[in-house]
Order: sequence, then C-alpha cells, then structure tokens
Amino acid sequence: MTTNGIEPNINILKKLDVSILFFILFNFSFSQNMNNDKLQELFIEASDSIQGTKGRWQFNIKEVTFICLTDETHNRMRIISPIIESFKLTEELKTNALLANFHTALDVKYAISDDVLWSVFIHPLKELTEAQINDALQQVYFANVTFGTTYSSTSLVFPGKTNNEPSKEKKEEFTKQKI
Repeated sequence: MTTNGIEPNINILKKLDVSILFFILFNFSFSQNMNNDKLQELFIEASDSIQGTKGRWQFNIKEVTFICLTDETHNRMRIISPIIESFKLTEELKTNALLANFHTALDVKYAISDDVLWSVFIHPLKELTEAQINDALQQVYFANVTFGTTYSSTSLVFPGKTNNEPSKEKKEEFTKQKI
C-alpha cells in the first residue's frame, strides 16, 4: 500500500539494513585500538614466563624466547625472536631465509640486527586485533623453530621457485631495469 502516494521500496530498505550492519561490524568489531595494556594481558596469557614493563617485554613460549617492543606515540609494534648469531650463518642459510621471506615466512620475516638473525613481525599497533596478535605469536614461533629446515611460519606456501638449488643457467652480469 502507499502512503501519501509513496510506495516503500523493500529492496532499498534491505540494502540499507545490510550497509548499516557492515558499518557497525567494521567500526566496532574490527577496530581494536590495541595498546600496551591489552598486549600485556595477551602475552601473560600466551607465555610460559614473562618479564619487563609495558612496551618492552621478554617472554618464553615452549622454550622459545620472544621480545616485544612498542611505541604507542608512533603507532608501531614488533615481536621478535632470536634464532642464531649471524656469524654462524652460511651463505646457503642466508639465501634460504631470503627465499622464505618471499614464499613461506608470510607475515613474519627473517632479519639480521645486532649480529643476530631474528624472526620478526612488525605492524602498526592500534590497528591490531587480538586474533592477529595470536597469529603473529604462532608465526614468529614457527619461523624460529623451522629455520634451517622448512623456513615456514605456517603451512601456507606461495608458489614459485622454492627449491634451494642454484640455477644452472649461466649467470650474467646484473643490470638494473626499469619496471
């Protein structure tokens, strides 16, 4: 029926309801506004032991050491785990770590700093969700314990050359090309 000559369009109302629902879910469910207090709670829950202060923690999960450093002012956070002293790395291990950064390490990366090879997860702090923190801890852990074997942070592998055999093609001098 019409009121004042205007027929309500049910399809438009349904689309509006769905749009409003997505807006509410996006703004309230996915927007975590992560901070040091929440991170500390999550690390206490996940770890076997923890020490440090808000913004600078060291903790262990299954005998693997983690360090988390945050900067709330600049909205940055990193979770790192030491793997091996860098002077002990062979060229093959370094190459395999770089290949893994592209194919199997996913959200974490292998990186060298202060003469140590680390498993590293870096992300803006306040945009993180609790699920992302838990996933980051798992990936940092697995990248650490699989270093030297599968170099993987999860079971997912992006396609490409993942065997670590050097190319048998003649190596030509490298020249930079514009893409």
